[in-house]
Amino acid sequence: MAAAAPDPKPRLNVPPSMAAALRLDPLGASPSPSRRLADATKTPSPSKTTYSDRFIPCRSSSRLHNFALLDSPSSKDDTTAYSRLLRAELFDSSSPQPQAGSPNTNLFRFKKDTAAATSPSLPPHHHYCAPAGSADNTASPRKPPRKVPKTPHKVLDAPSLQDDFYLNLVDWSSQNMLAVGLGTCVYLWSASNSKVTKLCDLGPRDTVCAVHWSREGSYLAIGTGLGDVQIWDSSRCKRIRNMGGHQTRTGVLAWSSCILSSGSRDKDILQHDIRVPGDYISKFSGHRSEVCGLKWSHDDRELASGGNDNQLLVWNQRSQHPVLRLTQHTAAVKAIAWSPHQQGLLASGGGTADRCIRFWNTANGNVLNSLDTGSQVCNLAWCKNVNELVSTHGYSQNQIMVWKYPSMSKVATLTGHTMRVLYLASSPDGQTIVTGAGDETLRFWNIFPSVKTQTPVRDIGLWSFPRSHIR
Repeated sequence: MAAAAPDPKPRLNVPPSMAAALRLDPLGASPSPSRRLADATKTPSPSKTTYSDRFIPCRSSSRLHNFALLDSPSSKDDTTAYSRLLRAELFDSSSPQPQAGSPNTNLFRFKKDTAAATSPSLPPHHHYCAPAGSADNTASPRKPPRKVPKTPHKVLDAPSLQDDFYLNLVDWSSQNMLAVGLGTCVYLWSASNSKVTKLCDLGPRDTVCAVHWSREGSYLAIGTGLGDVQIWDSSRCKRIRNMGGHQTRTGVLAWSSCILSSGSRDKDILQHDIRVPGDYISKFSGHRSEVCGLKWSHDDRELASGGNDNQLLVWNQRSQHPVLRLTQHTAAVKAIAWSPHQQGLLASGGGTADRCIRFWNTANGNVLNSLDTGSQVCNLAWCKNVNELVSTHGYSQNQIMVWKYPSMSKVATLTGHTMRVLYLASSPDGQTIVTGAGDETLRFWNIFPSVKTQTPVRDIGLWSFPRSHIR
């Protein structure tokens, strides 16, 4: 007779007592026959809750997969079947299989969670919750914020410094000479020896509306109330050019290499070439109100202009029309600054109804960021030593603010002027700024680090210098 084929699924002879134990309820307890009969004949009241004397945590939130099931010291066949069934009830199919023949007699054994221990995103004891604000002991200590002196180290009187948002009456040359327009006169103050020189007097019928140094620092351009643009040689205190073209006051000037741009209340921007005898070589017409902001990019390829029509325009020399017309500001745009660290990055600030500093990518005209400063933005200047910028403000806080770019975290807030901080210029070394206001004072602040040391200039106090007059 042929032998019977072996059963692919081996049968298990389970004693009756063990069979009863295998019939587990969802909580893992073995119901008695009387309880099973009661469950079949009577539905429990909703108000009564029956609790088991055993608790098995939810698999999804527990770490039971870290425990390996071992063999029981009972019969090998019976315990293997019992272990399989118990494993199926307690664990999912992905749990590790028990190792046969283990000498340990415990039902469970703790297994190290190697995945969590090797995870780079969690510390080895990630079940421990560190207190808020605590840092890893192995992390490097955070660099303390740079300290900026809160008071000016020098204050100069500037009688007749006009409180006019649309004018630009202060500029600092690359030869360390400060030019200030006071009424009908322009004064030069040497930062190296504090010597004051009267450059010119325009007479009783004219006023100074703008001053701007050429890049080499030897020539000063002056915009007048009658609409003229004058070029002066500062070393000889002599006027070398007078160029007309504007119908009314010239309130803003900007030098490139050999081109001087002038903006006026007549809404036009004129391009003056000091190498040719004519008044101007081209005219840009795009604003619908007074032009009050004007800046050339550092590579002389683009000219940004802001006006009282709330527009920011970007021009180049190849076209008589703006290549960008940016209209997001809701007030006059006087504050304009090109980044010296990133080509095509332009910052602009709006007046009282806007109060925002906006950053633009002039390659496509996109807004990169916008920040509400809470006050009228009068001026912006980028630091050439570090990626920070300073803004001066008018209504209503009259403050000076230093910002870190691109996070726009506030480095410092400086106060001292009692009126709008309408004028701003930076020193040649990039560490000091001078601010002017309608309170007829010029204040010098050490706010930026030097190129080499990257440390702030030491504050020497408000009263360390005698209070001197600009004239």
